[in-house]
Amino acid sequence: DAVVAAAELTPESHVLEIGPGIGTLTQGLARTGAHVTALEIDERLKVILERTLEPYSNVQIVYGDVMKADLAGLMGQTRWHVAANLPYYITTPVLLLFIQSKLPVDLITVMMQREVANRIMAAPGGKEYGALTLAVRYYCEAEKIMDVSPQSFLPSPAVTSSVLRLRMRKQPPVQVKDEKLLFRLIKICFAQRRKIFSNNLRSGGVCAADAARILKMADIDGGRRAETFSLEEFGRLADAWYQVQDESGCLPCKTETGIL
Repeated sequence: DAVVAAAELTPESHVLEIGPGIGTLTQGLARTGAHVTALEIDERLKVILERTLEPYSNVQIVYGDVMKADLAGLMGQTRWHVAANLPYYITTPVLLLFIQSKLPVDLITVMMQREVANRIMAAPGGKEYGALTLAVRYYCEAEKIMDVSPQSFLPSPAVTSSVLRLRMRKQPPVQVKDEKLLFRLIKICFAQRRKIFSNNLRSGGVCAADAARILKMADIDGGRRAETFSLEEFGRLADAWYQVQDESGCLPCKTETGIL
């Protein structure tokens, strides 16, 4: 019920559920009157879902892998909400898929392992703060709805879960000249997070002279670790790198787009 309430649905809404399982959350979503499309990878659940969801004419079940599905074709031009109780092992790739793929999604309400939720909500300076934090912060406004104890599940997992609501931003909180370069920089600097920032730049293929120029232009102390930098500071560094790259040519290719 808390997940359904957090999903902010009306009878006019379209909601995509990832992994309906036996249809427990699906029924709650359907009771709002919203148009529900549930994407399930396991076709062995077909008989159960048909029985569970029989009373709801506003539910469509699609069988397939969310990581391989034609989501753009499925969603079309309609604006969507997403709701999910995700298997813990695919939480991060599924979240990144939805927030980075420019799909027509306005709101994502998702249950995940509490440790992952803590990484998403982390502030600069701690060990939980990292590339995932920054990716979600760039694309979304994140809000923690609740924690869910292991006893709420059958069978009970060994960990506590959390429900987050991610509201997609219309504009990112920082404006950068090259978004792909920003995320390449973040990925480089958290690959070896205990190194100081200037050493991470050089490990990522930036020559020493250009690393010094980037830091000076961005007015950043290269002796700090990446985990202390705000998204705004990463934005300044990425723009400085962009400018130096235009002037230099000894920097690495910027075609790599993955953040993790």
